[in-house]
Amino acid sequence: MENRRTFIKKTALGTAGVTVGLTAMPAKSYARILGANDRVTMAIIGVRSRGKALLRSFSGMYGDGVVVKTICDADTAFFDEAVQLAAENQDGKKPGTEQDMRRVFEDKQIDAVAMATPNHWHALGTIWACQAGKHVYVEKPSSHNVFEGRKMVEAARKYNIVVQVGFQNRSNTNVMQAMAFLHEGGIGDVYMARGMCFKPRDSFGISKDSEPPSTLDYDLWLGPAAYRPYNEKKGHYNWHWHWDTGNGDTGNQGPHQFDVARWGLNKKVHPVKIQSMGGIFGISPHECSQETPNTQTSLFEYEDGKILEFETRGRYTNAEAPAGIRIGNIFYGTEGWMEVNGSNWKAYKGREKEPFAGSDLEAEGAAVGGDQTFRAAPGGGGHFANFIGAVRSGNRFGLHCDIGEGHMSSALPLIANIAYRVGDTLHFNGEFEKFIDQDEANMMLTRKYRHPYVVPDVV
Repeated sequence: MENRRTFIKKTALGTAGVTVGLTAMPAKSYARILGANDRVTMAIIGVRSRGKALLRSFSGMYGDGVVVKTICDADTAFFDEAVQLAAENQDGKKPGTEQDMRRVFEDKQIDAVAMATPNHWHALGTIWACQAGKHVYVEKPSSHNVFEGRKMVEAARKYNIVVQVGFQNRSNTNVMQAMAFLHEGGIGDVYMARGMCFKPRDSFGISKDSEPPSTLDYDLWLGPAAYRPYNEKKGHYNWHWHWDTGNGDTGNQGPHQFDVARWGLNKKVHPVKIQSMGGIFGISPHECSQETPNTQTSLFEYEDGKILEFETRGRYTNAEAPAGIRIGNIFYGTEGWMEVNGSNWKAYKGREKEPFAGSDLEAEGAAVGGDQTFRAAPGGGGHFANFIGAVRSGNRFGLHCDIGEGHMSSALPLIANIAYRVGDTLHFNGEFEKFIDQDEANMMLTRKYRHPYVVPDVV
């Protein structure tokens, strides 16, 4: 027992202690360390669904010197609720509204933006923000295709801009602890990681093309995507399930678990071989316009032979592992295995059926050792505070998920979807981010852009 406690204490505290300790602080303490007098003025771009959550979180930091000055959305129908939400958190101070994000970037008072648009807008919006000198918090996946992700990295570096990707697990103290445990050899050499996205979804139906609602600037909403007539079943939220605007559940919920899988494998490079297969099951194409698969298995092999598996199940399914994982990860090592279910984790030695380490074994001192206890950051709060801290310092190296890391993880579901669509085993040259001898697949690394919404070759 004592050896176990010593090992876990070394893993969690010795390796991750400085970063974890800082993230675990309340937002007010974090702000004081970084300079509470340094007001950060923000805009939230996209205020429906996930954007509403970002608005709630950033406006909730009003007492710590963060103010949401502007909300922006191509659909003005969401303005009233968003303005009210921000005002409630900002002592009655209401943000202004803009329908076109370009007007936001022209505002010299705005220091940073949070990007919660559909996936096809992430890259161009981020690049425009970087060019305007605005720091960016961008939701996952960081881009709609691989080319865009690389251009986002280039823009952030060229203009010296802080860009944080919304992989909140990177600021979750329990997950950070689990990753430190893996990297310190807690289950030996980790040779395989498995990610799971089991989210049963019913058909959302089908409808005829129609005129867009009067509140929606449909040209702005389409942005870089190819023109298509407005259809309510391809618009708000349902954009996830159509290739021009979304990436399916593999590229929706999936990126979070792809990121944890790559993090646990400790891979800083792209895989060299990709396979993916699946389809739309249990939903008739005559009853739903969905294009992306609801069931998909993806396999990645790295140059050293290590494996990353990912499974998307969008219909009825069991959970996996003793923890009953539906959204999470499993890691396999030469001396044992580990399950990560949300923010909780357990590690098992060899063939033993009881965990020997984990986040919920604090009573025995196994989780972290000593008297110090780490707690998960609910709702990604630590991730937001981490971003604001980096904005204040101007130092991207303090970010928990800089765009460089975010791009590497986001690329995994993107290239998996390409392998699924071409129906072939693909070999990838990570240095040049190109497939080898596969012209059809390489064409899907980018897209034809609709003027004037073009992601440029030179940012």
